[in-house]
Amino acid sequence: MNDAPHTPPPGLWPEAELSRLPEAALGEAAPAGAPRFQPVNRQQMVLRPVDVEQLLEPDHLARAIWEMTGRLDLHAYTTEVRAVEGGAGRAAIDPHLLIALWIYAYSEKVSSAREIERRCAYHPAYQWLTGCEVINHHTLSDFRVEHQQALDGLFAQLLAILSSEGLITLEQVVHDGTKVKAAASGQSFHREMILRRHLQAAQERVHAMGDPREEAIDRRTRAARQRAAREKAERLQQALEELKKVQAAPEARVQPGEQRASETDPEARPMRQGDGGSAPSHNVQISTDTAHSIIVGATVTQAGNDQQQLLPAVEEIERQNGRAPGQMIVDDGYTTRENIVAAEGQPAWELIGTGNVGAGSAEATARRLEKRGVAPDFHPQNFAFDGATNSYTCPAGKTLAYRYTKHDRVGVNRKAYRARATDCGACAFRQQCCPGASSRTLVYTENVPAVAAYIAKMQTEAARAAYRLRAPVAEFTNAWLKAKLGLRQFCVRGLAKVRCEVLWACLTYNIQQWFRLRWKVRPAAVA
Repeated sequence: MNDAPHTPPPGLWPEAELSRLPEAALGEAAPAGAPRFQPVNRQQMVLRPVDVEQLLEPDHLARAIWEMTGRLDLHAYTTEVRAVEGGAGRAAIDPHLLIALWIYAYSEKVSSAREIERRCAYHPAYQWLTGCEVINHHTLSDFRVEHQQALDGLFAQLLAILSSEGLITLEQVVHDGTKVKAAASGQSFHREMILRRHLQAAQERVHAMGDPREEAIDRRTRAARQRAAREKAERLQQALEELKKVQAAPEARVQPGEQRASETDPEARPMRQGDGGSAPSHNVQISTDTAHSIIVGATVTQAGNDQQQLLPAVEEIERQNGRAPGQMIVDDGYTTRENIVAAEGQPAWELIGTGNVGAGSAEATARRLEKRGVAPDFHPQNFAFDGATNSYTCPAGKTLAYRYTKHDRVGVNRKAYRARATDCGACAFRQQCCPGASSRTLVYTENVPAVAAYIAKMQTEAARAAYRLRAPVAEFTNAWLKAKLGLRQFCVRGLAKVRCEVLWACLTYNIQQWFRLRWKVRPAAVA
């Protein structure tokens, strides 16, 4: 007979009944004392081997960024490097690494140099890129904005590579603008009087930097304060210069003396946002090829509207890609008569937009006439035109003969028709038709042939089909830049630096599209 204690199989008895069984029936006695666990020691130093190559999976985006940026010619970044082979001095950081770091950071919605420095210490992708080294945030911050021409050339090289791989055709390009908030607060905008007062105070601060009472502070702190004071005075001086541009702008609607400029980002302008509010912003113009939604041109402007941005956009596409697009597909903001006439003189590309050129002019005319006291029965649409005599007949039966044609606006001819003063003077409806005037004048606006041909073209099914590409392509690009890359507010100030940040975002966007369309789908043997 086996004398070993019997342990019931699990689940045979309820736990409450097991607690009432004798100790011999349950096996060995439970040890006395509290349970013992392995401690978590976060104060110890750990030395462990790291296989850097195994930090990332083979199809990681960081590997694709490193490969693509390695195909670019970085000679423009190396011309100013003073450390050379066989010479003295500390070796410079490879621009290939800095470029890849910034592009990967933007893909992660990271636009802070300090945050990149922190991630270099623990994030596997950053460690793989740097070889487990930490890059100083000053180096990263300076590199982002100091090589503007080299960055521009980098973008053009990437476009050439994507074109060679069939991702860019330039047959149809969608162009659209989006407002991105500036690195300035609305409270930094001041009138000229306040800006001059702040400038005087800043200049006095700069002059007082040599005061012996400040000699107690260390040399580095004193130099930093002097630099900050000089930069503030320079920004205030630039704000006054930008204020002159605001005052001279033809579209300025603010009363003289009420115009404002920002003392922290003088080149920013208050712009209407998508939510209906207004904020200091820059107008980013993006051109996207419809074949695979690749950005083929990007500019930044201070203009609050898009009316004057079509031709500069085409020039930017030609400069970056070496050729003009086949079709430029735009929305209402670009289809002005001026742009239509200008596009007519450009045989290299065709303008595609909406056909409602001058939409809203009839409503504006009606409001203007009502303000003058003209009754609705005597609005222009109630006048009958006689082609045989080239004249109009008013609702009261009086004739308005042709007088002259005005050519004072681009894209239209304005023909003036006027009734005789004797007819209007004896008319019983004079106060309803032409109050305060000796006779009624009617101005008929006629589109020039180029505008008329454009409006007719946009009624065709081919043009409408091309225009239907605009919304999905433009909205896809803008949404990706803002939602995935975080380009909702700039981290730098000034148009030149802002354009650098836009190019970094566009570089990141294009490489992500290449990664999605080409790199991830290539055979494993090639990868």
